[in-house]
Amino acid sequence: MSAQVALLRRRATTVLTHMAPEAVELGEIFAAAGHELALVGGPVRDAFLGRSSADLDFATSASPDQTQALLAGWGDAHWDIGKEFGTIGAKRFAKGKVPEVVVEVTTYRTDEYDPASRKPVVAFGDTLEGDLSRRDFTVNAMAVRLPELTFVDPHDGLVDLAAQLLRTPIEAARSFDDDPLRMMRAARFAAQIGFTVEASAHQAIVDMAERITIVSAERVRDELSKLLLASRPRLGLSVLVETGLADHVLPELPAMALAVDEHRRHKDVYEHSLTVLNQAIDLETEPDGAVPGPDLVLRLAALLHDAGKPATRKFEDGGTVSFHHHELVGAKLASKRLKALRYDKETVAAVTRLVELHLRFHGYGEGAWTDSAVRRYVTDAGPLLERLHRLTRADCTTRNKRKAQRLSAAYDDLEARIEKLQGEEELASIRPDLDGAQIMAILGIGPGPEVGVAYRFLMELRLDRGPLDHDTARDELLTWWNARED
Repeated sequence: MSAQVALLRRRATTVLTHMAPEAVELGEIFAAAGHELALVGGPVRDAFLGRSSADLDFATSASPDQTQALLAGWGDAHWDIGKEFGTIGAKRFAKGKVPEVVVEVTTYRTDEYDPASRKPVVAFGDTLEGDLSRRDFTVNAMAVRLPELTFVDPHDGLVDLAAQLLRTPIEAARSFDDDPLRMMRAARFAAQIGFTVEASAHQAIVDMAERITIVSAERVRDELSKLLLASRPRLGLSVLVETGLADHVLPELPAMALAVDEHRRHKDVYEHSLTVLNQAIDLETEPDGAVPGPDLVLRLAALLHDAGKPATRKFEDGGTVSFHHHELVGAKLASKRLKALRYDKETVAAVTRLVELHLRFHGYGEGAWTDSAVRRYVTDAGPLLERLHRLTRADCTTRNKRKAQRLSAAYDDLEARIEKLQGEEELASIRPDLDGAQIMAILGIGPGPEVGVAYRFLMELRLDRGPLDHDTARDELLTWWNARED
């Protein structure tokens, strides 16, 4: 272990030597004003891991007002949105080959939760060591004093970094009691950097999981999103389920594990969902592709696509198990959960729609779809089509290679047909062959609900038969209208 620690120290020395000159410059500015300044948290941890950080976090002995005055003279822009918690932010814009620099400077502090409150109570401290003791994990409780670049590690974070261990600086139960969100961060850091939660911290989360309920839904949501957008979300999700945190923040996930019957007559829905998530991540694209990764909507949909299975499981005659309409039940469950977590309306709608549509393709492999069916598939997916492609492909986790190849070939064929029809008909922007003004002129009616009814009839006609010329569309509309009148 000592050899690994020594390696990390050498690596950090290299990174710190080439640290953004702005960090050292800020250290000199604060020192000249009689204040301490230290680089803390993620940037220091990442330095030991051989990575540089674009955003720099600092702790200082200066008050928020003093910090704001100093940053106002240093940056091109500054903000005080976190001033209540002692944090002032600033930015230097990119100039030529010099990239943009964003910094946040926080006054030394301690904080804790009132047992009856959802918000932390902030108290400012007076030493760097005291500030580091209130941090979530020892690997984030290391600092570098500026401008002299002195390394500070009062809780042996470097040893834990070498061991890839998430340990709290103080007794775990006290740390999580002070801020229960730290329990969620344990899962998030497991997903982001692949570290293991230390045994006593893990047990403390098990014992205190229910305390996460005092934290606001927005803060929980943000941690869950960071976990899902990490490089190893499966590790973090496993921590949530194993400790019981998921029972309170995402109960649909452990419910999938409970859906396995003792005779194993169907696949483990929980493990299947985690596999689908991993496979969906593998199908995300580069920034200039159709679904640039990491994509939160796709990952949420992959995780929750089978959320309706526990509620719809039915044991059939002959020992088979069915989940009829689980996609519809799952869509409602996903919508309810994401709303409870305060996700924005667009994310809720997109994830819900993908869960609802994720089984639609399976009818394709059972029989040839008409062009009308393909049009409806594309139209129903709308702007989510590329994500639906990836969710559907990721949902194939069978170990039967022949079946997997058959499903893949069928979806290849469907995508080819979609591409062909898109080239011929511009499927992404399908509209009826007559607009509202033309409908009113042909039928001799004014604005009102009947125009909408006629519009929907023409839309169904367009989906069924493809594009029609004006005369044909007019004749079909009149025939339908006259029959309706009769």
